[in-house]
Amino acid sequence: MTVSDRSGVPRSYRMRKRQEDIEVTRQRIVDAAVLLHGTVGPAHTTISAVAEQAGVQRSTVYRHFPDEAALFGACTGHWLAANPWPRPQDWERIADPAERMHRGLRELYRYYDENRQMLGNSFRDIEVMPPFVGEMARATLLGLVTGLISGWPEAQQSERLVAAVRGAVDFRTSRAFVEAGLAPAAAADLVADMVLGVVEPG
Repeated sequence: MTVSDRSGVPRSYRMRKRQEDIEVTRQRIVDAAVLLHGTVGPAHTTISAVAEQAGVQRSTVYRHFPDEAALFGACTGHWLAANPWPRPQDWERIADPAERMHRGLRELYRYYDENRQMLGNSFRDIEVMPPFVGEMARATLLGLVTGLISGWPEAQQSERLVAAVRGAVDFRTSRAFVEAGLAPAAAADLVADMVLGVVEPG
């Protein structure tokens, strides 16, 4: 038997509609946070600003996200789902380490360029974000370094090479060369050649 209220609307329908409304409001809040992170940056994204951008009350934001860490987590997860990092495991299928370095940095620098506003703001403000964001960024960058450097025999993976690759995958390195006038692909190839120059003969 279907239970209805006085209006004749089934209770199950009303509950489903209420849940949908909750999910829509939550997504509006997340979208507002993403927009603000990409424009003014995380350091200037306040709960009040998110509420205003989403068209809700501050209390509504806190009802969905009890603290800023929860909101950052939802915002970060949503943005990364739509803008996933390059996959180092794809590079590992390239046997030649020089070719792997060029392809990997080309993909990475294209990603950096396509998402320069959001990434620039995020790396600039990373110290004011919840600790898990910095930990996630460090883990991601370590994965990129490992994916690029593992093409060489262990005997050639010197401290100089590791340091060079760490510098190569840094967002600021890519932006420095692009802002100097190089296209992302050209910047990637230049930096790849610089890294390859420190490889010790095997």
